[in-house]
Amino acid sequence: MSDTKKQQNFLQGTALLAMATAIVKVIGALYKIPLNAIIGEQGFSYFNTAYEIYNVLLMISTAGLPVAMSRMISQASSLGHYNQVRRVYATARGIFLALGITGSFLMTVFCRQLAAFQEQPDAWAAIGCLGPCVLLICIMSTYRGFFQGQSNMLPTSISQVLEALTKLIVGIIAAVGLLKFTGSIPLAAGGAILGVTASCLLSAVYLFGCFRKSFKDLPITDEGVTSFGQTAKGLLVIAIPITVGSAGLQILTMLETKLYMGQLLNLGYAQGAADTMKGIYNMTQTIFNMPCAFITPITISIIPAITAQLTLCNEKGAKETEESAARITGLISMPCAFGLAVLAEPVTALLGGYTGEKLVLATKLMMVLGFAIMFNAVVLVTTAIMQAHGRAGRPVLNMFLGGLLKLVTVYILTGNPHINILGTPIGTLLCYVCICALNIYSIRTLLSEPPALVKNLAKPFLAALVMGILTWLSWFGLKQLGIDSRLILCALPILVGVVVYCFMALKLKVITHEDCLLLPKGEKIAKILKL
Repeated sequence: MSDTKKQQNFLQGTALLAMATAIVKVIGALYKIPLNAIIGEQGFSYFNTAYEIYNVLLMISTAGLPVAMSRMISQASSLGHYNQVRRVYATARGIFLALGITGSFLMTVFCRQLAAFQEQPDAWAAIGCLGPCVLLICIMSTYRGFFQGQSNMLPTSISQVLEALTKLIVGIIAAVGLLKFTGSIPLAAGGAILGVTASCLLSAVYLFGCFRKSFKDLPITDEGVTSFGQTAKGLLVIAIPITVGSAGLQILTMLETKLYMGQLLNLGYAQGAADTMKGIYNMTQTIFNMPCAFITPITISIIPAITAQLTLCNEKGAKETEESAARITGLISMPCAFGLAVLAEPVTALLGGYTGEKLVLATKLMMVLGFAIMFNAVVLVTTAIMQAHGRAGRPVLNMFLGGLLKLVTVYILTGNPHINILGTPIGTLLCYVCICALNIYSIRTLLSEPPALVKNLAKPFLAALVMGILTWLSWFGLKQLGIDSRLILCALPILVGVVVYCFMALKLKVITHEDCLLLPKGEKIAKILKL
């Protein structure tokens, strides 16, 4: 397969997942924003506490194995060894099921103990209702790892949209119903979580249907295959370092919640007030996670693409894919980072419905998290590059160091009465800056042909900086004119930002002629953009 064809496959897979992500994020906003209004900041904080514990078990269950599956299936498929593809899937399925059953059991049976550990005893219902999802996600991950290893991103994309729609419908109905009939905010938060469980069940059924046909259509080959033991060892060698890094970071995040909730209570805040502050912070985290989710399709797509190129000893093609991924990452994340930072007040006022002191707090939190977006995006893509090169251990160390810095920062700053919960996003920002710097350094020193990451990120950074300044000026001007409509104060500056960023991106040639040629109708696009 030619380099251009491989690059096309990578970009097409990324585009497909990005399109699905865009739809999922719109649906997610339609889910979480009204949910925050329905169950309030306290209920929303219970909802997110359940997710924090769930994410730890989820990362232990699924963080490394899908990547390991994707890499090993990509290697076997590149060589036409489809018997080995079957063996990798069967082995991974057994490991996934064992982890999923264990994780679901722990989260469901010990929901009250876990809630108490997080300094939020009323979160038990949400934690218990989310428990079955660990097993369902493990089942889904076996199918997604199988498809992604063959660079087939369509089933993953469709299943994500199905999940989001089901979560929206079932979650909102269950939350409203339970709040109406019981009047209990903890039970209403648990009802909202039921939407997540139902969505995972439907998605698993859909993926099974796709998998059954695709698995049956695999070509029959006669090559020998490794034993289940050897295959499991190969999967775990790749998966364990990734899992340790991802789960470790999630454990640190869970400990972070315990730390800042404990510090807020030590400062004299009542449980309800601390829960409310956490709920506002969780809402700003929801907004923060939206742009970052668009980077995940890039990381999912580049791992099998780079692995296939390295398997065929094509280091130049791998480097080109990595640099293309860096450009796309910067193109997406930089304007989102500056935009959310400078428009923190109108965005949180519109999406969170905050006023008064709550709006002041949300604005400060969102401003800091906004700048963290660009560093988080670079962390995601650089981690994926090292994983594709079989250097999964170094990102683990880097994440651990960044996580420790975060915990220390959060503990010190949130214990200061003048800073309190604002210390949490500051810790997040410093964490990602640290990991970002360490990852870039690691790539330069570990890879024989390292991609020019900083060079490919510099132009989108400059374009976003100019955009951020003019966007803030447009919002400030509207405020001076006495306009108080939340929608106008948010929409018009965003429109200015889009126009300015597109102009600057073209002027600075953030998108290259070669990038355009890899897209459908690329020649025409390049001519229109005068590249």
